[in-house]
Amino acid sequence: MSQNNQKSTYDDNNIFAKMLNGDIPCHKVYEDDRTLAFMDIMPQAEGHVLVIPKQKAVDLSDLEPEYASAVLMTSKKVMQAQREVFEREGIIQMQLNGSQAGQTVFHYHVHLIPSSIHELGRHAATQADHEKLAEIAKQLAAVIPAS
Repeated sequence: MSQNNQKSTYDDNNIFAKMLNGDIPCHKVYEDDRTLAFMDIMPQAEGHVLVIPKQKAVDLSDLEPEYASAVLMTSKKVMQAQREVFEREGIIQMQLNGSQAGQTVFHYHVHLIPSSIHELGRHAATQADHEKLAEIAKQLAAVIPAS
């Protein structure tokens, strides 16, 4: 754990913790015993997916190595699916640590965005159509091999 006193502490009521607990739904793309990947409801581009660990961690410095590794492996699977579904090579991988970096949900997460950095929409600005998100989640999930 970081010794920085300005570091956020984990909040069990954050939206991602509620998803992991089954308290609120998400448009799931992939799940295994250590990770969950789902559509960002406020995407910066079509196909924007978030990957989270099933560990209480605010940022990268909180993650146990086995969860960090699992997030990377799930991210790899999702990226391969995004490349296939959206027929594009470029996938932005973004991870924000702390509010000064723009983190808005204080549960570690990786953004995977099939877009160009020059075409990104604003972070957390506009909510997407849930029917469209559900359809994209279904398309992505269909091309990810079972683990």
